Amino acid sequence: MPNDPIYLDHSATTPLAPEVREAMLPWLGEHFGNPGSLHRQGREAREAIENARVQVASLIGADPAALVFTGSGTEASNLAILGAGSGGRIAVGATEHHAVLEPARMLEVNGRARVHVLPVNADGVVETEVLQDTVAAGVRLLSIMAVNNETGVMADTAAIGALCRERGALYHTDAVQALSCCELNVEQLSVDLLTLSAHKINGPKGIGACYVRPGVKLDPLVTGGGQEGGLRAGTENVAAIVGFGRACERLREARTERAAHVLQLRTQMEAQLLARIDGCWINGAAAPRAPHITSLGLKGMDGEMLLYALDAAGIAVSRGAACASGSPAPSHVLLAMGQDYPTAQAAIRISLSWMNTTAEVERFVSQLVDIVIRLRA
Repeated sequence: MPNDPIYLDHSATTPLAPEVREAMLPWLGEHFGNPGSLHRQGREAREAIENARVQVASLIGADPAALVFTGSGTEASNLAILGAGSGGRIAVGATEHHAVLEPARMLEVNGRARVHVLPVNADGVVETEVLQDTVAAGVRLLSIMAVNNETGVMADTAAIGALCRERGALYHTDAVQALSCCELNVEQLSVDLLTLSAHKINGPKGIGACYVRPGVKLDPLVTGGGQEGGLRAGTENVAAIVGFGRACERLREARTERAAHVLQLRTQMEAQLLARIDGCWINGAAAPRAPHITSLGLKGMDGEMLLYALDAAGIAVSRGAACASGSPAPSHVLLAMGQDYPTAQAAIRISLSWMNTTAEVERFVSQLVDIVIRLRA
């Protein structure tokens, strides 16, 4: 319908799929056992968790035993950085999510590591020469995200993994935004640590996972129990874990088809925006990008004002990462790409999913054109 809300912020979160909700419900009601208990109710809960572990691990080509469930993708990245980064040099990309940048900074502030923040080019890519020089100089841990959450720019994860493996450095990649649209295989990518989140793939909030390559030693963030191989103490959230597993199973059945649909929508949308709005551009346009994210710059505009105007028209977009939405400062990602403050302030992020339609994209473009004309006037 013409006035129905349009949701174009799937990088922030996605709606819970009905099949996922159905899989979770029994574990919110009649199946209430503690998975650490040895009686029947406990064994049923344990079996459900291990089944979900297989479902999630199979989507990234991992041994299920190498998967650690966490309370979020942010916690998973914290586990990787804080758990593996002590006692050496760490290198992180300047456009990483704050879930990587902040724990790295904490290690440095506490004198537990030396941190090097690697510059990116105008398209948000860490140049190959920078990576080679950094790894050759000797780092304990390198963290470069697979898909940037604000621009959709993709790293050459396999090449970076091979470089790190050759030099004996640990490689972590934040794959939270990659899982919905990219084929991931931890062996082919040569990653040592990889983080995921369920609510980006129509799963529940409050559950994430960290892949830890066998042989990699981590310091736990939460202690006091033996759960998750001793790396994440506390009684497991059985319902959320079951939901994560079902979401991964569901995604595996349709990811290629859905990614193609989303790419078609994004191509259509970007072509119309560039043709109909003067002074607009796509951030990271010259780099390889995941199909579902567009970072749109608009000359002379204010991204926050655009966001509110679109929201009033029933269309949900964002300025960038949802966890930083309360900050008046422009995106650290765009600033790292060399944009000045006003230019970075002018950006909005549109993130699509397989649930969006051509009609929704056309209505969004039409509304944005009208809003830009009105605000510029």
